[in-house]
Amino acid sequence: MTVKPLGDRVVIKNVEAEETTKGGLILTSAAKEKPQMAEVIAVGPGGMVDGKEVVMQVKVGQKIIYSKYAGTEVKIDGEELIIVRQSDILATVE
Repeated sequence: MTVKPLGDRVVIKNVEAEETTKGGLILTSAAKEKPQMAEVIAVGPGGMVDGKEVVMQVKVGQKIIYSKYAGTEVKIDGEELIIVRQSDILATVE
């Protein structure tokens, strides 16, 4: 199944959280923080959103950092994805 976001929305997939600390301690799944870094899976067309012209600035495959509590989590074909607005994306990572 393919997901095509509408308007200024972007579909992202979280990058896995670190399994160990810098000191070498192994973290349990309960101790891991929710990652704020993700990979862009799909990008909406942009256009007129809420009366303003929106130009999409992210591309599929880019790594991004997004707001901690942003987006809607969905599960499609067993894969956990998040749909966020472009304005919830804080930065790209190169």
